[in-house]
Amino acid sequence: MFLAPRHRGGRVPVACDGTSSLGHVVESLGVPLPEVGSLTVNGRPVVAGYRLNGGDVAGVGAMRRPQRLPSARFLLDVHLGALARRLRLVGVDAAYANDLDDDTLIERANAGRRVLLTQDRGLLRRRKLWLGAYVRGARPDEQLHDVMDRFAPPLAPWTRCTACNGLLSPVNKADVEQLLPPGTRRTYQVFSRCAACGRIYWRGAHSKRLGPIVESAIRAAAAAGHPGGE
Repeated sequence: MFLAPRHRGGRVPVACDGTSSLGHVVESLGVPLPEVGSLTVNGRPVVAGYRLNGGDVAGVGAMRRPQRLPSARFLLDVHLGALARRLRLVGVDAAYANDLDDDTLIERANAGRRVLLTQDRGLLRRRKLWLGAYVRGARPDEQLHDVMDRFAPPLAPWTRCTACNGLLSPVNKADVEQLLPPGTRRTYQVFSRCAACGRIYWRGAHSKRLGPIVESAIRAAAAAGHPGGE
């Protein structure tokens, strides 16, 4: 998907200058290195820094799925706010702010050892970025399925604040009753509160709309290799 249409479906001839690394050549063709899995030259495994010679035949494989991570923690770029809310809904640690420039995104991803999720190929080619991933799909539900399929993160639905990413804890109704709308006070008995921002949650009518999103994510994560839905 990253290659120009004329380069799809077969071998791609490239000029060899004797100094460019294989990784540089791959990215010059439009493929960010975080999307690359195996690299071979003439059938032998090599690293991205390998320098190509005339006549070499390089093989470039896609990143294998599910991609295992030391910790399933993510940072999303400014264009993926809806995906961030969905990831939080299913309990995935997903940091997001809509006012961060590229340099700040990379700094925060590196400092927090978070995988930077983006649809900006140029951002993924930045050498300073420790780890990133291209998110496939135009709609948030498609994007969520792609993240589940790629990383199969452990899921814990309904345990994170969709507004700020904080963790939710059970709270007594009496402790929050004065903050609730009258209809909610009469109808619901079970509540949670975000430890970070104080927002209050309950399983109201909106859960009928959000439930299918959660169930779809659990199925996608399970199919990719993790049971999910803890």
